[in-house]
Amino acid sequence: MTLPLSAEALAQQAPDGIFIETVTSVTHYTDRLFRFRTTRPASFRFRSGEFAMIGLLAEGKPLYRAYSIASPSWAEELEFFSIKVPDGPLTSRLQMVRPGDGLLMRKKATGTLVLDALTPGRRLYMFSTGTGIAPFASLIRDPETYEKFDEVILTHTCREVAELKYGFDIVEEALGDPLVGEYAQGKLRHYATVTREDYAHTGRITDLMTSGKLHADLGVPPLDPAVDRGMICGSLAMLRDTRDLLLAAGLDEGSNATPGAFVTERAFAE
Repeated sequence: MTLPLSAEALAQQAPDGIFIETVTSVTHYTDRLFRFRTTRPASFRFRSGEFAMIGLLAEGKPLYRAYSIASPSWAEELEFFSIKVPDGPLTSRLQMVRPGDGLLMRKKATGTLVLDALTPGRRLYMFSTGTGIAPFASLIRDPETYEKFDEVILTHTCREVAELKYGFDIVEEALGDPLVGEYAQGKLRHYATVTREDYAHTGRITDLMTSGKLHADLGVPPLDPAVDRGMICGSLAMLRDTRDLLLAAGLDEGSNATPGAFVTERAFAE
């Protein structure tokens, strides 16, 4: 297997027309999850919630995957949150990166989990499973989110309690951030659930929505298309089931071209 190269070595082998960025920090949360940050190109622009195509050289050829940018649009560095797949073409290599290693990145960011794709509302739900929390890590650290919504509810469902740690870290960072903290205080709420261990909240988020427990725990009324907006990112099954629940509640799906009451993201890493 080709190991990650230093930024300098990668620059000598990489194709033209892409960014070569340097890994600045790596945090391993579990044997399945890790977070890493890289330098940010001076010319790179993105909207909070968008994803980028990032990659490494594999047997001398560029290999890319879509990764949500977990840092907000104003940040000086780029942050990503990834799973580790032992035989994954990219993640088997990516999980070995260290500070100083190089990363390939295409020059254009895109995605539907952006504020521009939503019609005005009062309460914003961010429904996520696993690494699907990454775009919301960006959005909860963007002041515009709190300018547009009176209440922001981040839900994060994982199999095990240890896998929730990144979500608690980014919420703490948002609340303590000098730029965002005063906006997030009193508006940002975090609802974490697990499916395979005992915890304060257990179960799939769709089951908790269907039973009414989610809304009872939060002390908010059922979904109302007049005031509630949603964003969904996670596994394909979770996307489908959560989307069906929002549609059944009367929320219409939006896009960059036609804003609506909720949006989904179908492009994510392995």
